[in-house]
Amino acid sequence: MTRQCYHRGQRGFSLVSAIFLLVVLAGLAAFAVRLNTLQQQTVTAGLRAAQAFEAARTGAAWGAYRALNAGSCGAGTLNLTEGAAAGFRVSVQCTQSSHTEGTATVRVFVFDVRAEAGVYGGPDYVSRRLQAKVTDAA
Repeated sequence: MTRQCYHRGQRGFSLVSAIFLLVVLAGLAAFAVRLNTLQQQTVTAGLRAAQAFEAARTGAAWGAYRALNAGSCGAGTLNLTEGAAAGFRVSVQCTQSSHTEGTATVRVFVFDVRAEAGVYGGPDYVSRRLQAKVTDAA
């Protein structure tokens, strides 16, 4: 008597399903890593944007101090080196106008401030611009 094997057509099927399962799990893992990387980049970009805004505010305060205390309303550049603002270049442009109100002459200073860090076009480049107005009215 001879024995017949009825399971001959199913040989290797578990190997194919295991490989398929590994490929699907590897794809899901790669997707999760990519999603995490994008989230970290988004958070970092938001943080750098907030730092650039604060650096621009620093430039506006510096320009206002120069205009009101030193009487200087020209262009200037700051290279910030301390704290979270380290590495930012702040350029300040100032225009001045005088107005007469009654017997008093009031000066109005308008500051156009740009703070930037990194190389333009690079992945770490960030820039913020703001405009501030200051007057010497009492």
